This record gives sequence, C-alpha cells and structure tokens, in this order.
Amino acid sequence: MSSVLVPYIASVILGTRLLNIKRAVFEFGRKFSGKPHTVTVYLSINDPYSYLLLQVLHEFQSRYSVEYEFRTVLNKQQDMFPALQLWQQNSFNDGVYLANSYLLDFPTVPPESSADRDARLTAQLLHWELQPGYLGNALNLFKAYWQDDDFAIERLISPPVCKNVECYQHHLAANEKLLKDSGHYLSAMMHYGNEWYWGLDRLQYLERRFNDLGIYKNSDISIKYDANHRYFCQRMSEDDVLTQQDKQAAHKVNKTPIEMYWSIRSPYSYLAIVRIRQLANYYKVPLIVKPVLPMIMRRMQVPKNKTNYIASDASREANQYHIPFGRIADPLGRGVKNCYALYDLATSQGKGAEFLESYARGVWSEGIRSDTVEGLKTLVERVGLNWQEAEPLLKNNSWRVWAQRNLAELYSNNLWGVPSLKYGDVKVFGQDRIDCIEQAIVNHLNQAD
Repeated sequence: MSSVLVPYIASVILGTRLLNIKRAVFEFGRKFSGKPHTVTVYLSINDPYSYLLLQVLHEFQSRYSVEYEFRTVLNKQQDMFPALQLWQQNSFNDGVYLANSYLLDFPTVPPESSADRDARLTAQLLHWELQPGYLGNALNLFKAYWQDDDFAIERLISPPVCKNVECYQHHLAANEKLLKDSGHYLSAMMHYGNEWYWGLDRLQYLERRFNDLGIYKNSDISIKYDANHRYFCQRMSEDDVLTQQDKQAAHKVNKTPIEMYWSIRSPYSYLAIVRIRQLANYYKVPLIVKPVLPMIMRRMQVPKNKTNYIASDASREANQYHIPFGRIADPLGRGVKNCYALYDLATSQGKGAEFLESYARGVWSEGIRSDTVEGLKTLVERVGLNWQEAEPLLKNNSWRVWAQRNLAELYSNNLWGVPSLKYGDVKVFGQDRIDCIEQAIVNHLNQAD
C-alpha cells in the first residue's frame, strides 16, 4: 500500500462517520434479532479497576435499560504488560485515587493475596456466572477480598466449588480466550457493539452512547463518570494563579517544573503534550519533556490487539478534547530519529515542547511524512527553526544517550511507560491523570499563603 494513502485510510478507519455507520449496523442487527442492550463485563478478583467498576454497575443499570453478561477472568496476557509488577503497583495506587474521586470503597493497603486464594475465589465467581444474582454476589465477594475479610469470604464461598478449582479451568480459559479473540487484554472491560470501555475512566463514553440511543430510564442524562477531566484548568482562577505566583516570588519559592516522559510514537503522548502545555501555561509553571525511544525501537513487542485498541481509544479521547487526530503518518524508525535529533536544537531556542507538539500533531493528525525532507522541513520551519541549521544535525546520534538516560530515570521513578508525569513527589502514568498533576500544582501554589 502506498505510504501516501495510509494517512487518509487511517483517518477513515478512525473517523466518526465510519464509527456511526458501524453503530447503526450493529443496532439494526440487534433490533432485528430481538436482543436486548447487553454489555459484556470482564472482571478479575485481583484487579482494583474491576472492584471499582463493579461498585457502580447497579447505579449504571438503574439509569439505563441494559443487561449484563459477566465473564470472570484471572490470568494476564503476559505479552501485553512490559512491566507487570510496576503496573500492578500503580493500579493499586490509582485505585485509591479513583475511589476518592467517586466516593467508592477501597482499601488503603493492598489485600493479602496468593495464587491459590485468587484461583479459589475465581472458581466461585465462575460458578455464579451461570445463575441469577452474579452482580450482588460478586460485589460482596470482591469487597471481602479487598478488605481482607476472611470471615466474610468463608461465609460467601461454597466448599465444593473451592475444593474443585480445576473443574472450572475450562470455563475460565473460555472467558479469557473470548476476551483475547474479541480484541482486548485487560479486565474491568465493558464490551458493547464491538467497542471497548475500560473501567471508570471510559464509562463516560458508554453513558454518551446510551444517551444517544435514548435508553435512559429518566430525564437525567448527565454524565457522571468524567471526573478525571471535568475541572481541567478550573481548580484555581487565573487571578488567583497570578496572586499565588507573586507570593511565591516574594518568598523566593522555587518553581517546581512538570516533568513529562514522552514518546513521539505514542498517540497518548501526543494528547498529553497538548493538554499539559495548556496546563503549564495556565498555572505559569515550567515544563520539561524527556523523550524516550518507542517500545519497538527498544526491541520490545507491542501486540496487535494492544495497538488497535490504543488507536481507537486515542481517537475518541482526542475528539473529547477537541484535538485533531486520525491522519496518521507513523514516525517509526527514521521519523522518530529525526524528531529526537532536532530536539536539542529546539530546546536551545526555547521551543522544545512546542516543537514536539507540532511534530506530534504533524504525524498523528496531518499525515506529514517526517521521514522525508519535505515533511521534516515543514515540521521544523513552522515552529520558527532554521532548516539550514537543523539539517546537519540529523546525522548526529548523541540524542541516544539522553533518550536512554530518560528511560532509566523513568524506571527509577517506579514508572514504566509513556506518557508519565511528575510534579514534585507526585508521579502518575497516563494522560488520564493530568488532573492529579493539576491538583498538585494548586496545592503547591497554595503553600505560598
């Protein structure tokens, strides 16, 4: 396929027009077959996001005429998690944050767990799948598990079930195969009409979809699960920001920078740098971007299911934030090298973050071929850099030293992927947690009082 056509094909595949057609076809087929609106929900006993999602499903069902099909899973698809232990540590801390955001139940320390215990409780959940009352039963068992309530666990589980865990292994394998064959790898997933919705962070999209379908049970069609971006650049007025900055200057308080670990080949990094630059400008704080090589260029694997989901999810996130997206000219290889080779030049002229955002916009939304002289020259000159000065630097590989240094620094902060953000002692993974950084900035500014 011609590389010239790829960006246009990508824009069609990721565009809202094709999405709406697919949704209409699905709904026509559903109505024709007389099926109800059924959401398949994948849950895992040891996944904090599953526990949080489970807590809101009763409320969600009270607002929408939907049915649930529950599928219990347990085993992780290992090739999907490049740093599983770090991911699990982060997911628990993230669970604490999400629980506070939505006033849900969640422990302050991880529960005691073992492979044997998880397997026994999973068998019980699998047993409940094929009888009425799974939602209530599962919620009680999840709560007992996450609160380390052994008495409640023993009261809830059936000894014949938990003594015969192996009898449920085919059932478990079928659920996990369905998850993978349907195109995903995470638990706390909701699947409706060939689209995926991950935990509390993506439940808002299912709310909007059901609002559009008109299947709400009352007149309240407000979106309840958008706390992660609802108050973006609104936690402090611009006048208060300036006042606090003046107080900090008077007290000679150092301006703590936002640090971002970033990759030109990550669509989430593109979305993050647009929003984090807005945040840094609003609160008048410095921003330091620390690029790292993409996973594939670090000789790691990125399975197809993962790349497909990330592209579609990034597309709807971009639409929500009104960020152009879709005409993709993959910078993998030469495009990445060109970007990083010129980053020091852009930084020396005070245009580092601006250059990266412009470059990312070019490859993720404008179809600009950054591996060609014509495309690269456009990306360089439109941020005010001199092409004659930039071109000789493309042969310089010194950027590889700081790219690997940034990667080691990322790991030392107990983070593993991009985009990751740091402000003082606050460290978060993913563009979904920019609000954590904003709150940390507000707290820091208020210390000037």
